Amino acid sequence: MLLSSISSADDLGALIRKRRKELGYTQLELAEGVGVGVTFISKLENGKGSSEFDRVLRVARILGIDLFAQVRD
Repeated sequence: MLLSSISSADDLGALIRKRRKELGYTQLELAEGVGVGVTFISKLENGKGSSEFDRVLRVARILGIDLFAQVRD
């Protein structure tokens, strides 16, 4: 069980890209499965966070809250 610290949109994007590739999905396959466009997946994987997500991360950081992602088996 690997835990990854998430402190930025870049961290989350890198984790999502890595997991997508581990599972053998293309960006198109993932986008279709989620019901979003390929552009959304591409931006997500490249750390293009929304202003709301960036604000949430800043609030968590200031309050001493660490966010982690865990890949399910």
